[in-house]
Amino acid sequence: MTDRSADGGAGDELDEAWETPPAKSPPRLLGPLFRAWNWLVRQLAAERERWVLWIPVGFGFGAVLYFALRSEPPAWAGLVAVGGAILGFALLRRWLPGLAVALGLLVVAAGFLTAQGHAWRVASPILAREIPSAVVTGRVMAVERRPGALRITLRDPTVSRLKPEETPAALRIRLSDRYPPPPPGALVRLRATLSPPAPPAEPGAFDFQRRAYFMGLGAAGFSVGAAEVIEAPPLTGWAAVTVAFERARGHIAERVAATISDPVEASVTAALLNGEQFAIPDATMDAFRNSGLAHLLSISGLHVGIAAGILFYVVRALLAAIPFIALRWPIKKIAALCGILSALAYTLLVGAPLPTVRSVLMTGLVMGAVLLDRDPLSMRLVAFAGIVTAAMDPEGMLGPSFQMSFAAVVALIAAFEGGGPLARWGRDAGWFGRSALYVGGIVLTSVIATLATLPFSLFHFQQIAFYGVLSNMIAIPVTSFWVMPWSLIAYALFPFGLEAPAVIAMNWGDRVVIWTAEFFGGLPWASLTVPAMPAGGFAAVILGGLWLCVWTRRWRWWGLAAVAAGLATPALVERPDVLVSGDGRIAAVRAASGRLSLSVKSEGRTAETWLQRDGVPEPDEPWPRTGAGAGGELTCDALGCLYRRGGRTVALLRLPDALDEDCGGADVVVAAFPARACRAPLVIDRWRLRRDGAHALYLEAGGIRIESVRDQRGDRPWTGRR
Repeated sequence: MTDRSADGGAGDELDEAWETPPAKSPPRLLGPLFRAWNWLVRQLAAERERWVLWIPVGFGFGAVLYFALRSEPPAWAGLVAVGGAILGFALLRRWLPGLAVALGLLVVAAGFLTAQGHAWRVASPILAREIPSAVVTGRVMAVERRPGALRITLRDPTVSRLKPEETPAALRIRLSDRYPPPPPGALVRLRATLSPPAPPAEPGAFDFQRRAYFMGLGAAGFSVGAAEVIEAPPLTGWAAVTVAFERARGHIAERVAATISDPVEASVTAALLNGEQFAIPDATMDAFRNSGLAHLLSISGLHVGIAAGILFYVVRALLAAIPFIALRWPIKKIAALCGILSALAYTLLVGAPLPTVRSVLMTGLVMGAVLLDRDPLSMRLVAFAGIVTAAMDPEGMLGPSFQMSFAAVVALIAAFEGGGPLARWGRDAGWFGRSALYVGGIVLTSVIATLATLPFSLFHFQQIAFYGVLSNMIAIPVTSFWVMPWSLIAYALFPFGLEAPAVIAMNWGDRVVIWTAEFFGGLPWASLTVPAMPAGGFAAVILGGLWLCVWTRRWRWWGLAAVAAGLATPALVERPDVLVSGDGRIAAVRAASGRLSLSVKSEGRTAETWLQRDGVPEPDEPWPRTGAGAGGELTCDALGCLYRRGGRTVALLRLPDALDEDCGGADVVVAAFPARACRAPLVIDRWRLRRDGAHALYLEAGGIRIESVRDQRGDRPWTGRR
């Protein structure tokens, strides 16, 4: 037997409990299997301190398993799964491998049960059809200021044309900025056109319907008139606290706009103070995305950590300057408590987005470790924060905000764990060593965070920012050492109306950040759009990255192979030849150039999503009203178009008069109106689109393969079907 790790008797007993002793005369073919198993056992035993880090992974996998189902499981499914895992845990407690498997299944079942219970807890009605010109009354809980418009969220609304049991718990309504915005907490009445939350633009695209369901939003719409404020009793309890912070966010935006004359700079400064990005112009947001600096505008762990850290050191320094207090009170622990309170207040002020909640949990644990005289930096902190955050909002775990936030933190802590000797060298090397270590730390942090979040940017946004490392090397130090300290001073001065000097000083740093975003975002090849990464490739990247960051021995580098394989999958993905929106109003075909040709101009969320997921942001020539297009593969007349590719013909009809001619000669007929009498082999008409959502068609040599939104996600509570 090979040498064991020097852990003492407990390690030897653990190894022996797992290893499979060879038979007296093992079969020749099974001998290598026994040796491979025992080698794997020794590796796992040596990493026993890291086993606990896989608990949040199993918990998250259970939640993902729930969301991946195509039909809603029975209400008892999660409870039975947990009960079965507990039973297996009890029966297999004397056999260590079986005990480990039972524990893993228990964690997965707990994640499944949590996600299922959360879906049941937030369930509320979803609007089934568009309702024009309805009288809506509700309490304003959020006001979003956007260029040219406002968007308000109404809670506990009443809708004139809906029964109470059919009325959603919350509505999101767009208002014209010609009218004054209603104050948060006010009860308002308005006339609006309401629609159900938008389903995915194509199979596999972002599912806003699911996100809206878990946010409690059952409908969205627009109002053409002003919102009338009516009398209502004041709010109490937590709702009153929420409204108070919402009013504070609006107050900050107004005071910043009054202090800074440039609207772009004012919108960026306000976003860093109150967490609202809605007022930032699209061109500026594109510059931040293309330069890899968009994360600076999303209030996340970076901002919370900086805010809590600054207050921690300031409070500690002030208390240390008073000998009477410094000699008698635990000033470090007092400063840690102030850091926790500042993180909580900051989170509530910016609206408590999911990454900020995660960061508050981790900040609280770090400061708590200071209070308990423990090591404040540990991967276990991330694991604990991951479980709590996923349990609070399992569906949010599927979004880019959660994933990119945790990916960056996990990668940075894994690098920190391996950089202990270098850090000790820097501390012992005097001011020059510390300076070099600081500069190198900024560079290394930017590189690691950029690489760690790259796969998630590819999967969710289909974009790579090539200059992200360089732009972050400039913007992060400016944000950390100039913008955030002045923002804390501004917070302290806002109640007294004296914030103008601090806001102006903060804006100087914001100018540098904006200039950095515009400079790097405007360079040639600043960003590259690639085809959407398939789910299998994304899973390979996540598992490979976790393997690389969680383990500490040399076998951790196996994870790089999985990461590389996953990153290569966008180059292998097959994109549809024909796309049809869920309402049939817009379609696209694959032109001879390889790009999509759209039936309308590229403006609109559906067209933007198609082009983004296709990896080519610029479309081919739009469809002609008559004549040929898409490189000669598309011919159109006043009644519709015929698309021919790979020996197949798809008829895209504009008017019902084309049914008689095209239904007899096309392989597929697509129509935004009813076409039940059509004799074509495959018909995609209004009723099928309404039932199955957007369609993607692949014209292959062996036939036509069709995918729909319903094929991808099935019938779930958030789809309006159970």
